Amino acid sequence: MPTRVHEFAWPDRVVIGTIGLPGARTFYLQVRAGTQIVSVALEKQQSAQLAEKIDELLDQLSTVKDNPFSVPSSSPVELDDNEPLESPVEQFRAGAMSLGWDPTTAQVVIEAYPIDADVDDLDEPLENNGPEDTEMLLVRMPVGTARAFTKRTHEIVAAGRPSCAFCGYPMDPEGHTCTLPEV
Repeated sequence: MPTRVHEFAWPDRVVIGTIGLPGARTFYLQVRAGTQIVSVALEKQQSAQLAEKIDELLDQLSTVKDNPFSVPSSSPVELDDNEPLESPVEQFRAGAMSLGWDPTTAQVVIEAYPIDADVDDLDEPLENNGPEDTEMLLVRMPVGTARAFTKRTHEIVAAGRPSCAFCGYPMDPEGHTCTLPEV
């Protein structure tokens, strides 16, 4: 199957957003450049881990002598994005993801593959063996945009259901049956 690559080299917008109420939210990684929009469904944990790993990468890069990539220590205010997701909302559900750094452009690189894609097969010769093509998302974002992305993502993830102080599980608005560990 040919791989359709949704590539964004200098996106206008890169955000994590949700649809639904806490406890039933679906998370999306949405990227836009001009009129091209791609939204990929993620798990909450994927969203949180992506933001955490980007922060770790940027923190590590900011310690390089003289900070040659001008990595900001926090999100530049002018890049904060609190707007809702744009339509269309889902292209595919992400499974495997990778994170990288391109020092030639000082950009964070994210790759997302569909949950059912075999990432090892994407480099093989393209053959049309089925009705559906394989897709992938390739996003390159500058360091300031990456910091704004992680700030918003942390806020979105934290805006879910509160955790029980005793068992740590999320509490639903209807109530919570705490499963305290036996002593």
